[in-house]
Amino acid sequence: MLEFLQQMINGLSIGSIYALIALGYTMVYGIIKLINFAHGDMYMIGAYVGMISVTTFKLPFVLALPATMIVTGVLGVVIERIAYRPLRKSTRVAALITAIGVSFFLQNAVSRIMGAKIYTFPPVLENRTFMFYGLRFNTQQIAIFVTAILLMILLQVIVKKTKVGRAMRSVAVDQDAAKLMGVNVDRTISLTFAIGSSLAAAAGILVGIYYNTINPLMGFAPGLKAFVAAVFGGIGIIPGAMIGGFAIGLIETMVSGYGSTLYKDAVVYIILILVLIIKPSGLLGKNRKEKV
Repeated sequence: MLEFLQQMINGLSIGSIYALIALGYTMVYGIIKLINFAHGDMYMIGAYVGMISVTTFKLPFVLALPATMIVTGVLGVVIERIAYRPLRKSTRVAALITAIGVSFFLQNAVSRIMGAKIYTFPPVLENRTFMFYGLRFNTQQIAIFVTAILLMILLQVIVKKTKVGRAMRSVAVDQDAAKLMGVNVDRTISLTFAIGSSLAAAAGILVGIYYNTINPLMGFAPGLKAFVAAVFGGIGIIPGAMIGGFAIGLIETMVSGYGSTLYKDAVVYIILILVLIIKPSGLLGKNRKEKV
């Protein structure tokens, strides 16, 4: 039981990161029905921006985190305006291919600017270990979990309690009707990309602290797993992305702890296949009929 609870703590730490990335996936899909496969690379860019803010500008964690989120959020808006907005009336396949192209562009741009080598993330948090009834956890795990939970709560407040969130929900239901009611659809979509990118950036700087290394290809696998988390919880549903992220983190950790690390990725993708077969709408999603 003690080992099981220890694996739960480890799983919640990595699940928090998956949940933050999955929130960006699910927000963008909920608004414009786009699966933004470049979203994992925003997480990678967030890790690099966080590293630069700490090493070059000597910012502490409490300042480096919001600074990284702001910079990456602005980049997300720029990408949306250049790459996705001109294709808004195109087919979903065209937008999907563009997203894959943006992903490769970001990876190669970072490799060109920063180099393809692996960087060591600077220690910005004191890594103290605590024991509680035989369970071991450290300050980094606490910081990751608490930061992720606070950001998720903040996102829920924005979506449910603010004018911006009301505009997002109205655009997600019907863009034309929202436009007739005075909602600036373009600005709302840009804000959605900004918020999603900033959450991915927060995950990037947190994973840099946790694993201590970053590289230009680090966003690919976590991006895919976050997409699985979003589908598992119900893509387009914010609470579903949170639940899916924590679930994937726990499942991955349990497989590694009680089985083998060689199988953890395979199990995640098997879950995606099973969800798509058994309940394509996800855990919290509802099946909807579309007129064609």
